[in-house]
Amino acid sequence: MSTRYRMYGWHLSYFAGKVRSYLKYKRVPLDDVDVNLFVLMWLGKRKTGVVAMPLLQTPDDIWMQDSSETWQFIESRFKDRPILPTSPRQRFVSLWLEAWGDEWWIPIAMQTRWRHSENYPLFEHDAGNALLPGWPGFLQRRAVARIARRLRGYLPAVGVRPEQDELLMAWTRRMLGLLEAHFTEHAFLLGGRPSLADFSLMGTMYGHLGRDPWPARELIAPHPHLRSWIDRMADLPNSLDETSESAWLANDELPVTLMPILRTTFEEFGAQVAGIAAQVSALAAHWPMDKRLPRILEDVAIPLQEGTFRRAAMPYTLWMAQRAVDAITTLPESSALDMRRWLVDVGGEALLSIDAPRLERDGLQARFSSATRNRGTAHAT
Repeated sequence: MSTRYRMYGWHLSYFAGKVRSYLKYKRVPLDDVDVNLFVLMWLGKRKTGVVAMPLLQTPDDIWMQDSSETWQFIESRFKDRPILPTSPRQRFVSLWLEAWGDEWWIPIAMQTRWRHSENYPLFEHDAGNALLPGWPGFLQRRAVARIARRLRGYLPAVGVRPEQDELLMAWTRRMLGLLEAHFTEHAFLLGGRPSLADFSLMGTMYGHLGRDPWPARELIAPHPHLRSWIDRMADLPNSLDETSESAWLANDELPVTLMPILRTTFEEFGAQVAGIAAQVSALAAHWPMDKRLPRILEDVAIPLQEGTFRRAAMPYTLWMAQRAVDAITTLPESSALDMRRWLVDVGGEALLSIDAPRLERDGLQARFSSATRNRGTAHAT
């Protein structure tokens, strides 16, 4: 039996950037291969229940698609270089920023890719060669066009709407400036080594903003320290200086330069999560407990410094946020109290008062958790 894992994913894929960087860092024996049409539309769906990438196949033929499921599985088998801190504050921040990196950055990744035509030739070239390797060019282009239409169809749901383009771009420039200031001082988000938070941010930064021609030139190139972080993350573990300095900060501390970013996530992403929680709670009164929730609900209004941003509520996002909050609520009482006090100080107190049913992942969607279903009603977190 082979001892190698196989990852199916494209370099232009959002979540493949996260998973590829992580697997390389963990030194997983890996064959990194493109997803062709057969694997994407048939084999992968048969094995995981969804049409999505990346896909990971283990040597014992276990298949998984969700990036969070993937890292949890790999962490259980490869103990070296853990990506999730054990100290309470850093652990919570890593999980919270995973949710933020996975879910919050999708709009700007989609907007920059599909609003600028100069990005399409790279997409067409990479996707065409991957989907139908060796086939005539006109058939490759036809297959790519079909995938592109499907992806463009998601734009309004994630908030990429003409009337919000300038607002989203202004937000992006502000946030990239904060990230540049941080990476001027630190190699990674929590200090001298990567954490789960870094790998999640790679989703948008590698495959989309850092690789597509327009955003790579207009957004990333003006931020050289952010560009260096992307390149470091793409070349792990070779780019990691494995010395005593290559560590997260001691005593559960967080970098000072991370705090403006973290406060922003509590204000903005926290408002998104609260809006989703309200809609999921309203559904709980009548939704069948054994039926998965819709992937997309009604709009959530999210206050940004630049204005109000609207995008559809997605219960999956709430599931990810609940996993982060669990890192606090499951602590021993004294440690949980310390974390609550810290959240008050940094503007994240509202996260602990979000009232929503417990969710669990179901493919690309979410459903009420088994505990909630067994009780026959939805209860607050």
